[in-house]
Amino acid sequence: MSFTAPTADQRFVLDHVVGIAALADSERFAAATEDVVEAVLEGIGDFAAGEWAPLLRDGDTVGAKWTPDGVVMPEGFGKAYRDYVEGGWGTIGVPEAYGGQGLPFAIQTAVLDTLGAANMGLALAPTLTVGAIEALIHHGSPEQQALYLPHLATGAWTGTMNLTEPQAGSDVGALRTQAKPRGDGTWSIKGTKIFISFGDHDMAPNIVHLVLARTPGAPAGTKGISLFLVPKYRLDAEGNPGELNDVRVVSIEHKMGLHASPTCVLSFGDHDDCVGELIGGEYGGIRAMFTMMNNARLNVGLQGAQVAERATQAAVTYAQERIQSPRAGSASKESVAIIEHPDVRRMLMRMKAQTQAARALVYFAASHVDRTAIGEAGAQDRLDLLTPLAKAHGTDIGCEVSSIGIQVHGGMGYIEETGAAQFFRDARITPIYEGTNGIQAADLVGRKLGLDNGGVFARLIADMRAEAGDEGLIALVDACDAIGRDLLGRDADDRLAASYPFLTMLSTAVCGWLMERQGRAAAEASGDPAFLAMKTASARFYVEQIVPEAMGLKAAAMAKADILYSIEAETFAA
Repeated sequence: MSFTAPTADQRFVLDHVVGIAALADSERFAAATEDVVEAVLEGIGDFAAGEWAPLLRDGDTVGAKWTPDGVVMPEGFGKAYRDYVEGGWGTIGVPEAYGGQGLPFAIQTAVLDTLGAANMGLALAPTLTVGAIEALIHHGSPEQQALYLPHLATGAWTGTMNLTEPQAGSDVGALRTQAKPRGDGTWSIKGTKIFISFGDHDMAPNIVHLVLARTPGAPAGTKGISLFLVPKYRLDAEGNPGELNDVRVVSIEHKMGLHASPTCVLSFGDHDDCVGELIGGEYGGIRAMFTMMNNARLNVGLQGAQVAERATQAAVTYAQERIQSPRAGSASKESVAIIEHPDVRRMLMRMKAQTQAARALVYFAASHVDRTAIGEAGAQDRLDLLTPLAKAHGTDIGCEVSSIGIQVHGGMGYIEETGAAQFFRDARITPIYEGTNGIQAADLVGRKLGLDNGGVFARLIADMRAEAGDEGLIALVDACDAIGRDLLGRDADDRLAASYPFLTMLSTAVCGWLMERQGRAAAEASGDPAFLAMKTASARFYVEQIVPEAMGLKAAAMAKADILYSIEAETFAA
């Protein structure tokens, strides 16, 4: 399967949604000149297409393998990852003080976008490392930052997040992993973590695990959780990986998809010799965890755009090459490529529009990481509001688009050899991990909607109203406004019952706003005629056909929870 990086669309979104030129006007991001941005996008596109994309199928069909000595990646993955490190691609968004290039997070997002579209499983390794870097920058000690950040910044060492346990999934407060003081300022870690992505592999000389655990006498629930840095290999006096740190990969999961990403069960301290360092203060684990999680949630939303991009490219190629049946209504009886049939074009247009909408939504959220960094008023609050939208709606789109891609392939889409099914299998985890999409919806109505007594939400609505031109889009924005204000006054059950349809409505409104803006810009821009024509058409399709669909969710978003509890739990089995 061939792959072409979506460089033109990325650049267009950076210009017209992110506002990269305005960010480059700041002292913090002055290095993000037009030439630098162009060089980064072109360079990562060539690298991903040449080295990561060709490994996609082996990642799925061979996959990561467990051995008694650790996880072994498919042939070629180690070299491809080391080439990524040597190319400096991991350093893009890391501050210069820690060995990075200090470019905007939005540019780093574009780099991960390309890598993930080329090979989503492999790209999960650097994606997780970004979260570990953020946690250490914001909560690590100067000594920890000096020892670990230069290696994590380049990607030479990878990072993981260790939250989930067999009895503690979404309920992090139920975790039981223990941390006991060793008397020298370090801690003895003992426990089991599950669902740890890239918890072990053979692509890097060390893995830095960030582990949530309880200290002796810690309060129950989330208030008693602390975060610890636990390397796979302890560091020697020179700061290099030394002896093993009593961290064992017990097994890896046999999954529906993402076979190139080893999902590990990790055991810490089987021999009571696992040493960890406290990150931040004792009981500060939840605060540090959310630093990791909020970053990860944006990047998981980005995975939706990644897999949608790759599925769309595969579907377009197949539709252009597959000859089947004359076009209905044509005088010619000669069979044509299926891309000439109206329903296939409808599916492809939807795939293009939804993929571009997901990219715009996630990049828009990412731009507020940068706007927060340069001190823009209100940027952090807007980022907080946008994060559940980006994670949930981005991944919903990834699943939808990859499913449509199978349909475009017809019966061959159900046959593994075409590769179309892999995209859906890979995508299906994304609405589940890093906080299920139901949790994102609950976060939206439970926490984010009420920020500044509803003022953050109101300002987003006002910005959309000020720019929206299409009557249907304006109607959707108005509906979101009315429903959002209504939800603020409801009890918890009623808010949560309405949360998911409301999240989808609001996400579609934001996407519609950003797509309409791009459509206007494309109509006035000069450049590649084919790209601009596609952008104009996809923006129009989104606003005219996808935006009105969201209004169909209004009844569900306004409904009360009583019908959900009108029967006993046992009755669902009837």
